[in-house]
Amino acid sequence: MSNMNKYLREDIPSPCYVLDEALLRNNLELMKRVQVESGASIILALKGYSMWSAFPLIKQYLKGCTASSVWEAQLAADKFGSEVHAYAPAYKAEDIKQLLPIVNHISFNSISQWEAYADQAKAAGVSVGLRVNPEHQEADTELYDPSAPGSRLGVRASELENVSLDDVEGIHVHNLCECDSYALERTLAAVENKFGDLLHQVKWLNLGGGHLMTREGYDVDHLISQLQRLKATYNLDIILEPGSAVAWQTGPLVCEVVDIVENQGSIALLDISATAHMPDVLEMPYRPHIEGAGLPADKPYRYRLGGNSCLAGDVIGEYSFDEPLKPGDRLVFADMMHYTMVKTTFFNGVQHPDIGILREDGSFERIRHFTYEDFRSRLS
Repeated sequence: MSNMNKYLREDIPSPCYVLDEALLRNNLELMKRVQVESGASIILALKGYSMWSAFPLIKQYLKGCTASSVWEAQLAADKFGSEVHAYAPAYKAEDIKQLLPIVNHISFNSISQWEAYADQAKAAGVSVGLRVNPEHQEADTELYDPSAPGSRLGVRASELENVSLDDVEGIHVHNLCECDSYALERTLAAVENKFGDLLHQVKWLNLGGGHLMTREGYDVDHLISQLQRLKATYNLDIILEPGSAVAWQTGPLVCEVVDIVENQGSIALLDISATAHMPDVLEMPYRPHIEGAGLPADKPYRYRLGGNSCLAGDVIGEYSFDEPLKPGDRLVFADMMHYTMVKTTFFNGVQHPDIGILREDGSFERIRHFTYEDFRSRLS
């Protein structure tokens, strides 16, 4: 049985996001090695993966969570129960009031936010940092590039002239998106060039996310050596907060063919929606892998795959198959755990996929089934 075909079983419903517990543990074991050998800490970025039913396993390996909002911080405090780090582009006074009792670190995005809230955070015993922008680009897609020209994310070195930074305890740098360790090395060179004096002053350096250390071919030894060098040079606590890497290739979205229509070729209509259930397919865009399918010209039977919403552009792409598709056939979209579930919506009232876990012992457990009441409660 292939890796994907093991998800085609009668007890797994359609549609359903399926976390493969054994694959998640494999990723976490690699992250354990990175932490042990480098001395760095790895925490879970909830913006990329917030399936809290998996937290009991994750917290055996990672030291906490990072939150991009009050609600994510509350989820971390409620369900993970370890360190909570926070960063957002801007905080309101009410946000700070809710965050300070539950977070350990907080990073501010601007000097004005620092001046507004840093003293309050320090008085609450929270370690305070500043996000900086090294103005060095590595991300392939501008939508996900924090250092793109005109970025609203982070303070540039030129903005720090004549600003007192004596009370800054940490620096937050998030510059990568699904990058390798050599992109990190280049980013660190830019950070050290622009903010080297500050690195000798602060207690911690948060290197953000985008470190795709669990992807095949990633040079983990090189990553470890970079982190070791940082600690030795600056005597800092080093923090990484990947989202994608934690849940990378840890489970699919299982769906079903509902109908076949013809219009300049065959179109298979599915019981999922690209815009509602896998929006990065349209936003990045990218072409997800389907087990047993090929590029449009690879196999004899070619289909355009469409979602089950009324959005005209709710189309996943063109694929080819060895056999004709028919209603009731199951398709398995690979690698749908990270950034996919956290972005889903109830658009059009299309049935939201269930969430389940394929346990390490081979059993399947449906963790969540969404109902009309969930859709109704989304708005008022």
